[in-house]
Amino acid sequence: MRPQPLISVTDVARSSRFYQELLGCQSGHGGEEYERLLSDGTLVLQLHAFDIEHHHGSIGDASSRPYGNGLALWFEIEDFDAAVRRADALGAEVVLPPHRNPPDGPGGPAHRELWLRDPDGYLVVLASPDGESPWPDPRVG
Repeated sequence: MRPQPLISVTDVARSSRFYQELLGCQSGHGGEEYERLLSDGTLVLQLHAFDIEHHHGSIGDASSRPYGNGLALWFEIEDFDAAVRRADALGAEVVLPPHRNPPDGPGGPAHRELWLRDPDGYLVVLASPDGESPWPDPRVG
């Protein structure tokens, strides 16, 4: 099984540019109504315009805010530090700055996370690979 998340957005082209820059992925479709974003040829995210119904009808209600309430788009990123720099360059709204999970002590995924918002307000989490941030950190001290 491979997840293929799809979110409705207000501006497909804008969201495509945001995610391509943030995730370092590529357009696999392009357009104003629908986009497929690929990483090394693998589909990682689909974007669909709220106001386009195609053959399946409406996907979401653009008047219902906040978009994605209770949803986090979570991406494991190999080069976490580079992803943080890309998010900063985009001026993305930061919800939680880079931090270790768990913040203190062993256990958990032992990775770093950055929580932010995309242009439509969806919660996006970038995480380093599990175990990337051991406790205690051998790089400190």
